[in-house]
Amino acid sequence: MHTAADEEHSIPRSIVTDRVARLRLLVGLLQGIVLYFLYLSLKNATWPVTSPYLFAPLLLIFLFVPVLFISGFGHLETRRMWLWMLTVAIIVSVLGVYDIWRQGFLDRNWFGVAQGMSRATPSGLMVCFAAIGFYIAHALVLAAGVDKRRIARYPSYFELAWKLIIQITFSILFVGVLWLILWLGATLFMLVKLDFLSALLRRSWFFIPVTAFAFSTALHITDVRPGIVRGIRSLLLVLMSWLLPITTLIVGGFLLSLPFAGLEPLWATRHATSVLLGAMVVLVLLINATFQGGEVGADVARVLRGSARLACILLLPIALIAIYSLTLRVQQYGWTTDRIIAAACLLVAACYACGYLWAAMERRTWLERIAPINVLTAFVVLAVLLALFTPIADPARLSVADQLSRLGAGKVNAGQFDFDYLRFEGARYGNDALQKLKSTRTGVDAALLNKRAEATLLKKNKWVRATPLPLTDATARAANITVWPANQVLPATFIHQSWSGFEKNYMFPQCLLLQDSKCNAYLIDLNADGKTEILIKNIENYRPAVVFVLAADGKWQPGGMINGINSNCKDLLQALAEGSYTLVTPPFKELQIAGRRLHTEPWPSDQLKCENTKK
Repeated sequence: MHTAADEEHSIPRSIVTDRVARLRLLVGLLQGIVLYFLYLSLKNATWPVTSPYLFAPLLLIFLFVPVLFISGFGHLETRRMWLWMLTVAIIVSVLGVYDIWRQGFLDRNWFGVAQGMSRATPSGLMVCFAAIGFYIAHALVLAAGVDKRRIARYPSYFELAWKLIIQITFSILFVGVLWLILWLGATLFMLVKLDFLSALLRRSWFFIPVTAFAFSTALHITDVRPGIVRGIRSLLLVLMSWLLPITTLIVGGFLLSLPFAGLEPLWATRHATSVLLGAMVVLVLLINATFQGGEVGADVARVLRGSARLACILLLPIALIAIYSLTLRVQQYGWTTDRIIAAACLLVAACYACGYLWAAMERRTWLERIAPINVLTAFVVLAVLLALFTPIADPARLSVADQLSRLGAGKVNAGQFDFDYLRFEGARYGNDALQKLKSTRTGVDAALLNKRAEATLLKKNKWVRATPLPLTDATARAANITVWPANQVLPATFIHQSWSGFEKNYMFPQCLLLQDSKCNAYLIDLNADGKTEILIKNIENYRPAVVFVLAADGKWQPGGMINGINSNCKDLLQALAEGSYTLVTPPFKELQIAGRRLHTEPWPSDQLKCENTKK
């Protein structure tokens, strides 16, 4: 009695291969056609783009499902294959719907097409991390399918993970070279005044399906030539493994230098966590290039074996320093989206660091424990990614809650609070928080919170500064200005004077004209005439300080400007506020030419130098 499996095995291999090839290429072509119609909908603002909660899942499904189907078809049994495709479709649909909901306040999509106050395409960050997640998950599923086990053998994971990354890389290269050739052909035809190919390549109905079809073709070709892929992988891993001793030496030298150099230079970079994470990624990649599938231990050169064991030990101190660096920033400025993503990366890094140290401590075998650690960490990565892009651990939700908590606890006041972060980094959660701040009626800073939240909600992008409202009364102007020395006050005539009618008043300190613009004012007799002049400087580090003098008619007039009072020069500002300065005769007299007075500036080497201490 013959079973279906026996009949399948009786089919000639060439027929099975041809059937797989035809179906794979057909799926690639259908993917391109559907993506073209989705693009057309987006461009013309027609259905289904008018229903963002439908459009985003459709877009994600046809971005990921066909590629995973092409890769898995022929390797997974039918039932497992369709179950995996259904799972992928459900996951991307959930991610797409949630991403649209949380980003609903934005008014642009991937292609810059206006969508009113809604967004139809998922965020690029989500798509990027989803691609990473599906690469890991697909490798796990393929390996389990090939071994017909829920948890496959580690060599199978290794083989398929590297095969996939090489397939994807060469498929992208294939598509790129194809388009270079097509544009070369278009340029050649242009030489004889024929532009039909150039016009064709610019048509979306042509380049979208062709790109998808070419990518599916490359995936199929690399899949049916496993020997070539395996050869490329072996060469690549051998070359990478010989980079491990150099990398280990550099990282080890860096760690040994820390007791002498201290951690302050590291913190001064302000991106220590990302650099340390990058170092860990490189070490883990090179360790695995040396370890491979765990079956080459006896053939690995002694220097590589020693370097790999040492590199496994170095991971933990790097991870601890990175965690400490991130902790310091969070304690100072609270959680942000970037810091939460960094924390998630550090969680994964800590899994690798602890696991690889455990592997290095085993003396009877050479890093044999790396295999289960890699598999376990792969599942950890998938769990972390799923949490980050769902409400479970959405960085926007967590960071907005933390920033509001800091504001409520008084760790940051209303004048220092970053409203733009809520608007453009906090997604829907941040904008909901701004709406609440706009209508809050409690607290001493309630009025300021209302005004700044309302102004921020009107902004269309984070690069445009909210325009403060004009000043309407002297009380608000006085509140803008901090007077030094601290026991002095500004003359009432100066406070009550209107500055809006002056020519070139755009050069004035903004605190004289606009609400919520802060300045420092210094009362100094700059010309030794027995009358006090007023030197005013914006707290922000731009624009020169302006000197105001009292004219004979009792009105205050701008008399000059002073450069060099840099807001980052803390020592200079403190000395100026305390009155620790002297008035000196300039080294050069001014030069008067045709009614204009020209001042000689000191040579740059004589000017004040200070460290940028702004955090």
